[in-house]
Amino acid sequence: MQQNIIKLFNIQYPIVQGGMIWVSGYKLAAAVSNAGGLGLIGAGSMYPEVLRTHIQKCKKATKKPFGVNVPLLYPDIEKIMEIIIEEGVKIVFTSAGNPKTWTATLKNNGIRVVHVVSSVKFALKAELAGVDAVVCEGFEAGGHNGREETTTFTLIPMVKEQIKIPVIAAGGIGSGRGMLAAMVLGADGVQIGSRFAATNESSAHQNFKNSIVEVQEGDTQLTLKELAPVRLIKNKFYDEVQALYLTKPTQEELKEFLGRARAKRGMFEGDLEDGELEIGQIAGLIHEIKPVKIVLKEILEEFNRVKSLMASY
Repeated sequence: MQQNIIKLFNIQYPIVQGGMIWVSGYKLAAAVSNAGGLGLIGAGSMYPEVLRTHIQKCKKATKKPFGVNVPLLYPDIEKIMEIIIEEGVKIVFTSAGNPKTWTATLKNNGIRVVHVVSSVKFALKAELAGVDAVVCEGFEAGGHNGREETTTFTLIPMVKEQIKIPVIAAGGIGSGRGMLAAMVLGADGVQIGSRFAATNESSAHQNFKNSIVEVQEGDTQLTLKELAPVRLIKNKFYDEVQALYLTKPTQEELKEFLGRARAKRGMFEGDLEDGELEIGQIAGLIHEIKPVKIVLKEILEEFNRVKSLMASY
């Protein structure tokens, strides 16, 4: 096991749960932390006071470290950061924005800061901004993604070659084999999203959870690059987006079509036709909804089994 991530967050295993919008409430974060990983509350789909409630409930549900994932370009960012500091959160993962904006403020308040990147260029900028580690998220990931379409297993060694701070691999990792492969390529830990989305403790709607386990290879696609690249399950909404592209729409036309709360409609309210269903390519290997404790146990058992097998070659 990689000790630097374990020591950085004071956790048992170098496994971080993705702070996914509409999926990563306090129940999921607390369950992952209680099982020995690092749970993250996804602030991106929460009003500031809703986030405060989730933080307070998470503190009651676990005595172990947990964090909050904050997309920096979202509204109410000042209020969100104020609440995080007031509530004594010790770990913050930032994404979708410039890490220089908030890293110093957070670190001055005794908070560990990790930034999510999709390229070597942004990893170097994050290190320069003073973050404690980076999450390198490849093209395979669910939700919002990098425009470069660099895959996880090419991104990790390229970033590891260029920076000195710890590297956490994300995108297409949902098993012990994937975790081991990422570490062989230089990752100090892994961040897993999609596999934890399909757990009992996930705050996703049951319809969305059921759709995850039905996904086959090729059933997801990265789209909407003009706004913010996002990997979606192909459904009626996705088909309508592709039909709109045939008309060569402007950014404003895409925004108007997307409207508001599409992701909430699909992932939280369970509208599988007109909702936005964000999930990673690894969903093709997720076949059952299980409790977090079992998922993490299976990942670790497979990791150790395959690691021992490889040592005999």
